[in-house]
Amino acid sequence: MKIEIIYPILLILGAVVGFALSYVFNNIRLASASKEAEKMINQAKKDIEKAKRDAAIEQKEEAHKLKMDLEKEIREKKSELKESENRLLQREANIDKRDEMYQKRESTLDEREEKLSERLEEIQNEKSKVEDIKKEQLELLEKISEISKEKAHDLIMSKVHDGMTKEISEYIRERENEAKLQADKIARELIVSSMQKYAADIANDQTVTVVSLPNEEMKGRIIGREGRNIRTIEAITGVDLIIDDTPEAVVLSSFDPLRREIARVTLESLIKDGRIHPTRIEELYDKVCKDMKQKIIEFGQEATFELGLTKFDPELLEIIGKLHFRTSFGQNALQHSIEVSHLSGLLAAELGEDVVLAKRAGLLHDIGKAIDHEIEGSHVEIGVDIAKKYKEDPVVINSIASHHGDAPATSVISNIVSIADALSASRPGARNDSLENYIKRLSQLEEAANEIKGVEKTFAVQAGRELRVIVKPEEISDLEAHNVAREIKEKIESTMKYPGTIKITVVRETRAQEEAK
Repeated sequence: MKIEIIYPILLILGAVVGFALSYVFNNIRLASASKEAEKMINQAKKDIEKAKRDAAIEQKEEAHKLKMDLEKEIREKKSELKESENRLLQREANIDKRDEMYQKRESTLDEREEKLSERLEEIQNEKSKVEDIKKEQLELLEKISEISKEKAHDLIMSKVHDGMTKEISEYIRERENEAKLQADKIARELIVSSMQKYAADIANDQTVTVVSLPNEEMKGRIIGREGRNIRTIEAITGVDLIIDDTPEAVVLSSFDPLRREIARVTLESLIKDGRIHPTRIEELYDKVCKDMKQKIIEFGQEATFELGLTKFDPELLEIIGKLHFRTSFGQNALQHSIEVSHLSGLLAAELGEDVVLAKRAGLLHDIGKAIDHEIEGSHVEIGVDIAKKYKEDPVVINSIASHHGDAPATSVISNIVSIADALSASRPGARNDSLENYIKRLSQLEEAANEIKGVEKTFAVQAGRELRVIVKPEEISDLEAHNVAREIKEKIESTMKYPGTIKITVVRETRAQEEAK
């Protein structure tokens, strides 16, 4: 029982003692913690005070540094201001010096101006005196020479004009001689070179064709009963048959080479066939006409093949072939065109122009002659229309239009074709010329020169290729003789048409004669 009471009491006492001990230990721990906290607080206060002191020191140092930098900047600004002030003062001093110098110069100029005014006044006075003296001298000269001022002026101007005319004429003559030497040399080289590279036989076409007969009996068969065969041949061919005393020959006469050729082939076919009557004549004539058309095309093809030209319309080839049966002053038109084409190509090659285009222009330059008897207009106009119809190059068209001077040449090739045409036509023996036309041309040459003032006599020589002009020596001087030659040249070029060139020679001769008695 006692033990049961003792245990609780011991437990209570243990609890009380444990609580008391726990309380004591807690108080001791709290006291220690308070002290530690107080110590930490004191330490924190010390750190804060130290930080405040350090911050104050840093602020003081920073303020001192800023103060020093500011003072330095102020010193620099003061230095710069002082330098600027010094420069301004220096500039002001310079301006003052310059102003003083300008004032001195102005005063000097004023003095000079006064002196110049005085000098000018003196010069005016002297000039007035000189004019008076000059006037007196002129009056004295006019009185002594008995020539007025105006007349003397006219005499001097006339003398100056004569002198200048002489100098100008000499200059022109020298330049002309130089140009002629160069131009003649170059032209001669080009033309001779081209003519050496191309050579063709000259054959003049006539207006008659002779057909050989196997025997004299054939003449009667050609004439037929009461002349019906010969009348039929002449009617359908348009050619005159001349049957005369010439043995075994019949002459066909016509100005149209194509008709004459058709009549020749028809007549030869009739002679070979042996059946000569109107019906057979008409049949053979129709057949020959068809064959001749093909032959004409072949002539055109041969011409273009010889020249190396292509791209021709078949109709244009036929027109080119017709040129074979056309003549100009007895010269075959197709051969002339081929020759002009060759020469144009050679000249174009020498000058660096388009050779093919020059050949084409040369071949077609007289294309209008192929049908000029069928269409109204000159062969130039017809040729231009043909070229436009078949869409030829504008250079070819202009070459056709300008080769006789009817239109201005617009290209070098046009001029080349004109030169080649003149070369071909003017070759010795290339063309026939009637006596009447020959005499007429010579008369026109002489008349053109005789109309020039100062010309006494004129002689056309060398078949009209040279004109010798005798001038009056008392009216024409040596230098003016060149002007006369130029005037005659320009007049001939503007009023006459002629093949080749004409050389003009002006002769001035002064003779002094006395007779001793």
